[in-house]
Parts: sequence; C-alpha cells; structure tokens
Amino acid sequence: MIIDEFFFITNFGALLIGLSKGGLPSIGMLAVPILSLVISPMKAAVLLLPIYVISDVVGIWLYRKNFSLPNLKILIPAGVLGVFIGWLTASYISDIAIKLLLGVIGIGFCLNTWLRKQANQATQPAHAGKGLFWGALAGFTSFISHAGAPPFQVYMLPQRLPKAEFAGTATLVFAVINAAKILPYQQLRPYTMEDLTSAMFLIPMALIGTVLGAYLTKKIADAWFFKLIQIGLFIISIKLMVDAISAM
Repeated sequence: MIIDEFFFITNFGALLIGLSKGGLPSIGMLAVPILSLVISPMKAAVLLLPIYVISDVVGIWLYRKNFSLPNLKILIPAGVLGVFIGWLTASYISDIAIKLLLGVIGIGFCLNTWLRKQANQATQPAHAGKGLFWGALAGFTSFISHAGAPPFQVYMLPQRLPKAEFAGTATLVFAVINAAKILPYQQLRPYTMEDLTSAMFLIPMALIGTVLGAYLTKKIADAWFFKLIQIGLFIISIKLMVDAISAM
C-alpha cells in the first residue's frame, strides 16, 4: 500500500511539472508540497530537479517560436543572478521566510489586479529595472524551493502578452534557471543513485504532462488562460502562507 501511495503521488507530481512546462506555469509549484506527503520536502526538491530539467527540453522545443525576446534578455540574466544569490545564502535563508514572502507577494498582486478598475490597468511594456528585480527574485525562490512562478507572474502578467508568448517566455526562462541550479544542488544537496533512479521512473509522466499542457494552453481562450493563472497564483500563495504559519 505504501509503495502504491508513493508511486501515484510522485507520478502525479511529475505530471504537474510537465503541465507547467507545457504552458500552465503555476501548477508545477504544487509538486513539492504534494511529494512532501510521502517524503521530506528537501528530498522532494532534490528528486524533482532532474524532472524539471528534462521537461524543460520538451518545453523549449514546443515553444521554440513563441517567446518575448525583450523579456528573455532581461529575465534570463536576472534569474541566473538569483540562483547565484540563492547558492551563496542557502544556509542562512529560512524556507519559512521565503514561503511567507512569496505568499504575501502573490496575494497582494492578485488582489491589486482584481480590485483596481479595468480602465486603470494599462498594459505595461518590458522594463529592465522591474525585470531585473522580479527575475532575480524568481531565480532565488526557484533555487530555494522550486517556487519561482509568483515573482515571474507579478512581472509578466501586467504586460498582457499573447498566451503562447507568455507560456513560451516562462518555459525558456525557467529552463535556464533550472539548468543553472544543477551544479549548486549537487554541491549543497548531492544526488544519490537512489534519487536518480527514482527520477528516471518519473520521466514518462512528466513528458506526457508537458505535451498535454501545451495542448490545453492552445485550447483555453486567452481571457480564461490568464484568469486561471491568476487564480492558481492566488491559491498557491495562500498555500505558501498557510505552510509558513503552520511551520512557525
């Protein structure tokens, strides 16, 4: 029974990662909390990084023609910088503080978006200063707990890009961020053969999720696509805050 529970939960987590790489960004953040039901959060983070990286390869191919180049030029260097900062400060940063910060940011952004009058919500262009800040924060929080989606979405959603361009930009940015995490993770949280073997069995479900996510992204209407992302961001932000407060 324990083996069955572990098998289904880990594969469901891999499916969620695949869906996020296919174009449904917030969903992947649920993977670590879900796997934490059967293994420690730290082990879950280590186990899932290879799944993120392999799913990224498929996601890059799916969205190779759909992305915002101005945003990539800003967010990729910023994200790598954030990973580097996370590497340097990993032993000093509390997971609780990170979760609480992400929860506050995500909830605040969603409430501000929903409560403001539509007329005042002008479309914002790519911005180097804002992109550097939110991109670095996305890289940092992604390094700490695979939770880079909220800062990325806070920066990107006001630009109101076409959904394929939004999804492609997210996929490419986090592909680079995840690749940048490989060496630091190996140094701070070395992989065992057991970790790599477990990850190998999750690859098929992650790849299925990636293709399925790309299909669903194409089928969902633009307005609903961004509404669902905002709702997902809000729910996950609440979950992060609850987790942080519970851990206190």
